[in-house]
Amino acid sequence: MSEKEKKTQEPSPMAWILAHAGEGKGAYIASVLFAVMGVLCQIIPYVCASRIIVKLMEGSRDMGEYLSLFFRMAAGWVLRVFLHSVSTTLSHRATFKALANIRRLCMDKLVRLPLGAVQERPSGTWKNIIMERIDSLETTLAHIIPEFTSNLLGSLVLFVMVWMIDWRMALFSLLSLPLGFLFFMGMFIGYEENYKKTVEATSDLNNVSVEYIYGIEVIKVFGRLKGAYERFAKAARVNAESYIGWMRSSNFYFCFAYNIMPATMLAVLPAGCFFVMKGSLTPAELVNIIILSVAMIIPITTCLTYTDDMAVLGTVTSQIREILEAKEMERPAKGEDNASGDMTIKLEDVHFSYKDTEVLHGINMTIKDGSFVALAGPSGSGKSTIARLIASLWDVDEGKVTIGGRDIRAIPQEEYADMIAYVSQDNYLFNETVRENIRLGDPGASDEEVINAAKACGCHDFITELENGYDTVCGSGGGHLSGGEKQRICIARAMLKNAPVVILDEATAYTDPESEAEIQKAVATLIKGKTLIVIAHRLSTIKNADTIFVVKDGMIEEEGTHESLMAKGGLYKTMYDAHMAVKDSDTERRIAE
Repeated sequence: MSEKEKKTQEPSPMAWILAHAGEGKGAYIASVLFAVMGVLCQIIPYVCASRIIVKLMEGSRDMGEYLSLFFRMAAGWVLRVFLHSVSTTLSHRATFKALANIRRLCMDKLVRLPLGAVQERPSGTWKNIIMERIDSLETTLAHIIPEFTSNLLGSLVLFVMVWMIDWRMALFSLLSLPLGFLFFMGMFIGYEENYKKTVEATSDLNNVSVEYIYGIEVIKVFGRLKGAYERFAKAARVNAESYIGWMRSSNFYFCFAYNIMPATMLAVLPAGCFFVMKGSLTPAELVNIIILSVAMIIPITTCLTYTDDMAVLGTVTSQIREILEAKEMERPAKGEDNASGDMTIKLEDVHFSYKDTEVLHGINMTIKDGSFVALAGPSGSGKSTIARLIASLWDVDEGKVTIGGRDIRAIPQEEYADMIAYVSQDNYLFNETVRENIRLGDPGASDEEVINAAKACGCHDFITELENGYDTVCGSGGGHLSGGEKQRICIARAMLKNAPVVILDEATAYTDPESEAEIQKAVATLIKGKTLIVIAHRLSTIKNADTIFVVKDGMIEEEGTHESLMAKGGLYKTMYDAHMAVKDSDTERRIAE
C-alpha cells in the first residue's frame, strides 16, 4: 500500500479524537445538540427585530405587541446564553476525559516501547508532546465540536429563511463570500512551510529550555552562562520570528477577508432596492432579508476562525498517533509457565543496532542459574547494551535471548519484570520520600522490610542522618541526594524486589571505596541463590566472578575466570594491570597526604 493510499484510509483528526473519547463521546453529542438549540435561539432576536421594524414602518401603535416582541428577544438571548453555557460545560468535560484518556494511552505505550525508541528523542520532546501539545487541544476540541457544527447549521437555517422570502435575494446575500474567500485563501500561501517552521521552532525552544534548566549546574561551574544563554535566546528569537513573520505575511489577506466577507449589504441593499422599485419585493420583506442576511454571515465567519485550530489539531494528532502506532516490543499477554524453575540465561547469535549502526555482532553467552557473571571491556564495547537486552529493555534484531529455555519475547512483560532486578549507572529516584523510593522494589513491603533492605545495603546510617530520615523527599530525579547516596538507595530498591536475577550495570560507579566495599559485602549476602550479572569499571571487584565475559567492539573477546584470563595474557590482563596501577597510585597518594 502506497503512502498516499495509507493516508487516504486514515481517519480524520476529529474522527480519531472521537474514537478515543471514551465516555466523553456521549457528552460531545449532547454538547452539539445544546449548541444547535443555542444558535437557533440566537436567531430569535433577529427575527423579532425585523418584525418590530416592519411594525414601525406600518405605523402600528400596539404597545402590547411591541412588548411581546421585546420579551421574545430577551428570552431568546437568555436561552442562547444558557444553552451555550451548558454546551460549553459538557464539551469541556468531554474534552478533559478524552485528553486524559489519550495521555494515559501515550504513557502506557512508552512502557511497551523499546528503550532505544524512547531515548532517541530528547526528554523535552516527549514532555512537549505528552503534556503541552495534548493540552493545546483542549480549547480546540471544547469549542470546535459544538460551535463549528452549530454555527454551520445556524447559517444554513438563516439562508433557508431568506430563500423562502426571495430566492434571488438569498443568492445576492452570498455574493460577498466568494470574494472574501479569495483573500482568505491568500492567507494559506506557504502555509505548510510556515506551519512546519513554527512547529520545529517551538520544539527546538522546548528542548533547549529543558537542557538549559537541567544543565544549569554544569553551565555555572564551567562559566558557560553566556554561551548557554545565547543558545537559549537564539532559540527563543527564532521561535518568535517564525510566528511574527508568518502573521506579517498574512495581515494583508486577513484584513481584506474579514472586512469583505461580512459585507453582505454591498450586494443586498442595491439588489433589494432595485427589486422594491420594480415591485417584485416589498419593503417589509427587504427589511427581513437585510437583518437575516447580516445574522447569517456571523456564524460563517465564526467557523472560519477555527481554521488554525483545525491545522493544530491535525499536527498534534499526527504526533500522538506516531507514538501510539510505533512498533512495540514483542510480548504476549499470557505465557507458558517455567515448570523446571531453571533461570539459565542464554544469548544466541545476538545482533543489535542503534538506528542503522550495528553495535553487537553475533553475541553467544550462557549465564548459569545462580551464578555470578561479570561483563568487562573498554567503554563503548557493548557491555551495557547486553545488560539491557537481558533486562528486556530492548529487543534483539537477530538471534534471541532465552531464560530457562524460553525466548524472553514469549514471556509477558510484567512476568519477566518480576524476574529481573536492574540497577543502571544512570540511577533515577522519584520526587517521593526515601522510604517510598525503596518500596518501589516491592509495593507490598512493610516499613520494617524497607528498613532491613536499607540496612543490608549500608544505607540506613546515612538515611537516618537526613533531615527527615526515611521521610526525606529525594527531589526530582533524586536531586536532593549525592550520586553515591542515590546509587545505594537504588540498590536497596533492587534488593527489596527479591528477583531471581540481579543486574548491576556499574551500579557502584559513584560510590567511594569504603561504601563500595560495604555494598559489595551486602550484595554478596543478598544474592545467595540468585543469578548476579555485574558490569564493573573497577575490575578488582569482580575477581570472584564465576565467569567473566570480556566484550570488545560488540563481540566476546574472552571469557573465563579471573585466574584463567590473567594467565591468558589478553585484553583482560591488560585492563586489570592498568586498573591496579591506577589503584596503587591512588593509594600511595592518600598515604602521602
